[in-house]
Amino acid sequence: MAVIISPLIFIYRILKGKEDPQRFKEKICIYSRKRTKNKVWIHAASIGELMSVVPIIKKLEKNKKIKSIIVTTTTTSSAKIFKKLRFKKTFHVYFPLDNNFLTKRFINYWQPETAIFVDSEIWPNMYKNLKIKKIPIIILNARIVKKTLDRWQIFPGFAKEVFDKITLALPSNLETLKYLKQLQVKNIRVAGNLKYYGEKNVEGINDKHLKNKFNNSKIWCAASTHKNEEIFLGKLHKNLKKNYKQLITIIIPRHINRVSQIIDDMNKLGLKTITNSSNLKIKDDTDIFLVDSYGVSSKFYNLTNITFVGGSLIAHGGQNPLEPARFGNFIINGPNVNNFKEIYSFLMKRKMSLTTSSSLKMEKIILKKLNHKKNNQNIKKIIKIGQQILDKNLLYINKYII
Repeated sequence: MAVIISPLIFIYRILKGKEDPQRFKEKICIYSRKRTKNKVWIHAASIGELMSVVPIIKKLEKNKKIKSIIVTTTTTSSAKIFKKLRFKKTFHVYFPLDNNFLTKRFINYWQPETAIFVDSEIWPNMYKNLKIKKIPIIILNARIVKKTLDRWQIFPGFAKEVFDKITLALPSNLETLKYLKQLQVKNIRVAGNLKYYGEKNVEGINDKHLKNKFNNSKIWCAASTHKNEEIFLGKLHKNLKKNYKQLITIIIPRHINRVSQIIDDMNKLGLKTITNSSNLKIKDDTDIFLVDSYGVSSKFYNLTNITFVGGSLIAHGGQNPLEPARFGNFIINGPNVNNFKEIYSFLMKRKMSLTTSSSLKMEKIILKKLNHKKNNQNIKKIIKIGQQILDKNLLYINKYII
């Protein structure tokens, strides 16, 4: 049925800009790329999941026994990011619809020897057909929240059938560890959350042109922002500017397709906005610098020492704060951070973050931190922990691919 109605769905999604008109056929297993056998297949739903496994992929590419790695994602934005990563042995196709016929076709076409699913990617038909082919299934950096557990427990027999097929589970946090045990996953190993790892000295981070652009300004970042949060931040900016006339607030929205709406919201507040893609010079009356492209956030974290992380003032569950924290940024976040509870707890215990929904409290901490230098000790702590976690995850994964 899914295959029959999928053309109509794809047409609708293409018109909405949510599908690639050149490549959407990959989701029904029609490929222009030549069939190959792959030692490793990694599925990461979107940008966040993809970026968390980049260090794993880089390590696997150095293994001479691995000739080819296939990475699948589901979103066009993640496919665009993949192009920028310039892997040597790794190529990208879109993940197929989770239909019995299509998942069989995908497996037969690409012939993976090991399947790795990142974060919360549980696909019953794909799991079933991988199991039939005796292909190990690893869930890497696994994340299950209470809401997801409750859904699975409505159908306990079906849940047991699906989760019983997992060969190795590597949970990203203690909550997921507990839920995987409740779902009766047999082989669980604790290696830690891969999102702690990050390559701080990525080529192109120290952008002299960008530094010069903001040379005469005081700047701070608001990252991974969602609808309505920008309005809160715009009002906060107006209060901050009473103390610093040359203040620029850099907003990096979670979804760049919202850029026009954000500009409208800022205009209504009387704030002057320029976008990164416009390449316009910052003027004396510029208030908001809006980053309207993916994959460049780290360049802006490198310019400041304080970042608000979004998805936390609304009922979303928060976004990952570790990338700006790795750049020595003090983190400000709202109270809704259930998606990353342990990470925020880690930062708070080390006095690396502040949780508040109060504009006044945010204003005070930003004014205090604007003149501070980056905390190099905090950077070292996170880098050390990240390296240990990466090594441990690789140790467990390599048992199934070498």
